[in-house]
Amino acid sequence: MSTATAHTTIIRPADLTLRDALRLAAIFAAAKLLLQFALTLWTLHIGYSYFRDEFYYIACGRHLAWGYVDHGPIVALQARLGELLFGDSVFGIRVLSAAAGAVMVFLTGMIAWALGGRRPAQALAMFGVIVCPQYIGVHGFLSMNSFEPAFWMTCVLAVILMLRGYSQRTWWIVFGVAAGVGLLNKPSMVFFLVTLGIGLLLTKQRRVLFSRWAAVAIALMVVIVLPHVLWQIRNHWPTLEFLHNGQVRHKNVVLGPVQFFLAQFATMQPLSSLIWIAGVVSLLRAKSVRDGRWLGLTYVLFYALMFAMHAKDYYLAGIYPAMFAAGGIAWERRFATSRAVRENRIVAFPVFESILLVTSLIILPMASPVLRPAAWVRYTTALHLHGDKMETAATGPLPQFYADRFGWQQEVDIVAKTYRSLTPEQQQRVCIFANNYGEAGAIDFLGRLEGLHLPPALSGQNNYWLWGMHGCDNNVVIAVIGDTPDEVGQKYESVEIVGKMDTPYAMPFEHKNIYLLRGRRPSWRFDWADERFYF
Repeated sequence: MSTATAHTTIIRPADLTLRDALRLAAIFAAAKLLLQFALTLWTLHIGYSYFRDEFYYIACGRHLAWGYVDHGPIVALQARLGELLFGDSVFGIRVLSAAAGAVMVFLTGMIAWALGGRRPAQALAMFGVIVCPQYIGVHGFLSMNSFEPAFWMTCVLAVILMLRGYSQRTWWIVFGVAAGVGLLNKPSMVFFLVTLGIGLLLTKQRRVLFSRWAAVAIALMVVIVLPHVLWQIRNHWPTLEFLHNGQVRHKNVVLGPVQFFLAQFATMQPLSSLIWIAGVVSLLRAKSVRDGRWLGLTYVLFYALMFAMHAKDYYLAGIYPAMFAAGGIAWERRFATSRAVRENRIVAFPVFESILLVTSLIILPMASPVLRPAAWVRYTTALHLHGDKMETAATGPLPQFYADRFGWQQEVDIVAKTYRSLTPEQQQRVCIFANNYGEAGAIDFLGRLEGLHLPPALSGQNNYWLWGMHGCDNNVVIAVIGDTPDEVGQKYESVEIVGKMDTPYAMPFEHKNIYLLRGRRPSWRFDWADERFYF
């Protein structure tokens, strides 16, 4: 063969550990999926129903758009797909959240493999993530938070694989798509990407950023998120107004430095800190996990940024699977001489994993409502367990995460009974008004689910305000509001209390009257613009 035509082709040798890593990650992902399904079915059996925000996301899914006042479009699409594919039952609308949890577990295992871990490291990391209370809770209901770790960890895995020599073209494209869709899911993706970029720039792994394919990834992100930005511009940046209102009205509890740090132990399960803290340390030291300092710095920078912004403690949840992956490797290297690790067993740390499982079972009622309300109160009181209070609103016997699953059927029954008492002409023009999107969403969803043919509910909160009044007449109103009869009487000539929301386990601010109002007083001119409440 002529030397003029000779060429050399470099073929990357097959990684014989990849197939085993994929299989192990798939097994643990399936276990996570089954766990979430079982917990959902059990909580339904003992009387827990839809969560407040689920009604709202379903309503948004029935009004698909490129943007919403208080969240991105992905959770609305998730809600719509869940309804179409699996039905509108509580179980059906939560299937995709459970699937997101399975994807997160799978990615945790693959990150552990990509960072150099074997089966013991993979298994420990994935097991720690599966029994983590934060993830059990967030993957147990329809939420924008359910997919967040999956988007973040896809980006992390893409960077790790590129640093290992895998195709930059392929993995920068994967990164760009995951990051772009993640930005459509939740704004926190911005802060994660910024800290990830800084973490890379501060280490020698910065070389991966100086590639034309990195520019392609950025272009993909921009193209994907651009329709959402245009929606924000057309609607005068409602999300910024929403965030500003939450800050000035002190919606969320502000944690001090010690409280914020300790909250990470609570949300991730205290004992599992032995895994993820080992992961952070090993990444920063770059010994157990070589070339991983950029990822450790990403965590430290993101933690500092979230604390400085007075974010809720669970806002860091998306980054922890990578710390668990690194922690699994740290444990594997620390006990490398043990027989179980040398033999590459899946259960290489049986004592620790057993203790981790038992403690997770003890605190499971704090993550998923597996006990009936009265039993939950007795159990948590006896063990002195206290749920995190992330918002300033007063709570009742149950934390808000559980309390927001009660009271909706009572509300809809009263509204439906009142609606049926109206004349046909009044039914055609009545306004059904609710204080917040939870109440309005329950009326829309449960009313339709039960075939009640109620008109669309109104609310001034968030996207319900953008959807408008649907042509109803404010002279005849069924109102679910917290105003006193005297306050309402100043605006309407006829005020009748037709019922009261008083379910004992619901949030205290949901204990309110339901009114039938007739005859808007001329002295109280009605303007829908005055009802806007982005909060």
